[in-house]
Amino acid sequence: MKIIDFSATLLKEIKYLNAGSGRSGFYEERLPIHHARVDALPVGLDAVVVTADLQGRERFQESPGGPPRLLGEALPLRLVQEILPEVGIHDPSRVAVWLAGDFYTVPALDKRGGTGDVSAVWRAFGDDFAWVAGVAGNHDTYGENSKARPRFPAHLHYLDGDFVDLNGLRIGGIGGIIGNPERHQRRSEEDYLFALELLLEERIDILLLHDGPRGLNARQQGSARVRDLLSTRRSPLVVRGHAHWDQPLIEYENGTQVLNVDARTVILTN
Repeated sequence: MKIIDFSATLLKEIKYLNAGSGRSGFYEERLPIHHARVDALPVGLDAVVVTADLQGRERFQESPGGPPRLLGEALPLRLVQEILPEVGIHDPSRVAVWLAGDFYTVPALDKRGGTGDVSAVWRAFGDDFAWVAGVAGNHDTYGENSKARPRFPAHLHYLDGDFVDLNGLRIGGIGGIIGNPERHQRRSEEDYLFALELLLEERIDILLLHDGPRGLNARQQGSARVRDLLSTRRSPLVVRGHAHWDQPLIEYENGTQVLNVDARTVILTN
């Protein structure tokens, strides 16, 4: 799958609450919704929703009661009702989702970088769309045991060093970030590269990462060694989050594309 057109015009911006620093420090932010076209979608799909780093909560006036939900809990229904029809998609059962991690924000919105349970985000996407494949971010947990793999319904595919075949696509994923392995959702660079090499040997079509390769310049932060690995062999479409790039889509000289969805959502259609 190759992205052949990335629209410069946003489909929409969704307002949400972003965590500030200190009591009552939250503020209103906007989540950009992009539209891109691919050369071919798998049979049975009309679109793919791709997103990461939705580290915010819905606005108080949109909350159905109680504290505002995580942004990722509220987003799926808004996509179905407001966004997808704009690109001619009316059947969400023919839409898949790729999640690239980091969907938690503390309820009080008074702290950045909190870690917590994002199971509800995955289930919300799973309730509205055909299937979900994704990886964990370094702020994500699933249930009470922060070290356990999530126990999801069969159509929610959590990936970490493994792959799944869906609608003719082979999708692989590696969660977390490169860092101190003693900290939550981190592994050494050597372990990360080893896991990546093993996945690439499986000739996957889509590679979902939370952390990931450096881009084309120093402002597009990431790992230079991951970039070098992806630049020297046949590589899949790479999706990553964690570090925000102003330019969402880049392409290396060998044709490998990297789609950065940190704090943004991209709708892929034909």
